[in-house]
Amino acid sequence: MEATSSDSKAGEQSADTGMEADSSASRSDSEQDSLDGLSEPVPRCPLTPSPRKRTTSQSKTEPPLLRTSKRTIYTAGRPPWYNVTGTTFKEAFVIGLCGGSASGKTTVANKIIEALDVPWVVLLSMDSFYKVLNKEQQELAATNEYNFDHPDAFDFELLVTVLRKLKKGKSIKVPVYDFTTHSRRKEWKTVYGANVVIFEGILAFANKELLKLLDMKVFVDTDSDIRLIRRLKRDISQRGRDISGIIKQYNKFVKPAFEQYIEPTVQVADIVVPRGGENFVALDLIVQHVHSQLEKRKLRWDISALASAHQGQPLPKTLSVMESTPQVRGMHTIIRNKETNRDEFIFYSKRLMRLLIEHALSFLPLKPVFVETPQGGVYEGKRLSGKRITGVSILRAGETMEQALMAVCKDIRLGKILIQTNHDTGEPELHYLRLPKDISEDYVILMDSTVSTGAAALMAVRVLLDHDVAEDKIFLLSLLMAEMGVHSVAYAFPRVRIITTAVDKEVNDQFHIIPGIGNFGDRYFGTDAPSDWCESDEGMDF
Repeated sequence: MEATSSDSKAGEQSADTGMEADSSASRSDSEQDSLDGLSEPVPRCPLTPSPRKRTTSQSKTEPPLLRTSKRTIYTAGRPPWYNVTGTTFKEAFVIGLCGGSASGKTTVANKIIEALDVPWVVLLSMDSFYKVLNKEQQELAATNEYNFDHPDAFDFELLVTVLRKLKKGKSIKVPVYDFTTHSRRKEWKTVYGANVVIFEGILAFANKELLKLLDMKVFVDTDSDIRLIRRLKRDISQRGRDISGIIKQYNKFVKPAFEQYIEPTVQVADIVVPRGGENFVALDLIVQHVHSQLEKRKLRWDISALASAHQGQPLPKTLSVMESTPQVRGMHTIIRNKETNRDEFIFYSKRLMRLLIEHALSFLPLKPVFVETPQGGVYEGKRLSGKRITGVSILRAGETMEQALMAVCKDIRLGKILIQTNHDTGEPELHYLRLPKDISEDYVILMDSTVSTGAAALMAVRVLLDHDVAEDKIFLLSLLMAEMGVHSVAYAFPRVRIITTAVDKEVNDQFHIIPGIGNFGDRYFGTDAPSDWCESDEGMDF
């Protein structure tokens, strides 16, 4: 999936920036890193530059790829990091990197990421949070007379808000700053939560609220002459500037700002790294400490806890089971019958889906509205009390319910979520996500064909909550659910409305619903599921 705004710079000469001009020069290089490779782990100690690139969150709106040794997968950025109650185990571990302009902060950040050997890392740059300049300030910037190294140049309020949400594992939006026009672009980039967040910037330690969010504070200490040489090389080769202008800017703004605002913050640092990315001993100490912290926060998706947590409890009030009329039972008889051919299975499944969608829409809040009829009379009717409805299907079997939803809701927006099981850990993982813009304002119809353990549904709901969809605006729809799955979802998210056509009591040792319906996706699409495919939690191979 997607991610951040801090960008890699080529080699040591492209060490991180303090002034706005520096950071703009690094943008094009980082865009090439949005499809990062993921290969077999390499030894961490001693720390050596790794030829492969770790999976960092990059500033792209389309989902990046994770290339493992066996396959390529799309990912939104992280496994769920949530327990069976729907709450986070631990907050993300946040590393703050501070240092002067061109000290090598981004180089240090990238080498830490390479050595960490964890797939879910977000790299967030302070450069994205420059304030928007007014006309007078833009004129000063055009003549190198605006101080981009002063604390007043940054939007600390927005930065603290964004980092606080990211630390909690929620998705956030990062502004995209145009370093040519000194303004923010209209589009913002989506960043997804991770278990490690690396935040770098020249004034990373200059704000008290920011300091509270940092679990580890690292100051990158590089000789001032080296930093100046790097700036000269970069601004001459990449920005087309003359030496006199660079020296003037450095002496007037960069050097005084470093002495007044940046250098004193070394006192709050937990670790000081002399020589930046070349100091492998210091970097290895950082990596070892982060690994020890992650080990303490180690997460496991306990499916046995899901299975036993709610045995014998009455079904929750948020569950609505469609009335089992003779028509409904007749359709269930057909689709549950293993002898039913595929054409009949599809036909009667679609009929049942249509009835389920119609039933679910009756739970949407409506407001009274008066309309004038063609005869001139007034009719008191009802209209949706909200902006709109969005459908989100859990791939692949949940996608079969989209046609029924589109048939009864005109011009509805659709999103998709792909969740698969990690065969090593047994955890559901988010591999692909496509959601419409501004989904936080919508009522969301979340669709899956069957729900047995509730693991995939739990994660899908959590993803929607991460995108600021209100819990009571989420409607989970499924043709068939097991009591275990109903309890799990209802316990974790008590305000989510759960709607189905039938609930079966048991789940076997393979977590398939009994008596069940079989593998819905295989029967509907006429396929045999690959061994590593997981379409919904009924087919999850734990």
